[in-house]
Amino acid sequence: MPGPGHNSGDAAKETGSIAAQELRLFVERIERLDEEIKGINDDKKEVYGELRSRGYDPKIVKKVLAIRRKKKGEHEEEQMILETYLAALGML
Repeated sequence: MPGPGHNSGDAAKETGSIAAQELRLFVERIERLDEEIKGINDDKKEVYGELRSRGYDPKIVKKVLAIRRKKKGEHEEEQMILETYLAALGML
């Protein structure tokens, strides 16, 4: 007659198998998200190419987007500090 804990090895294998399945699912989800990100980045490149072909400056558009992402008033504060620094350097 087997002693106590005789199937503990089987339980560990099952737990390991479940953990491996869970890990595989996480990895696959991340891989799908990476593919979606790649697709979105390709779309963004296409849009930047379009705006460049229409005569817009992509670097300036990126700056506009960065400003739009900031909280209200944050850009104005940064602009004031920038102007102070430029004035101090005699660049204005």
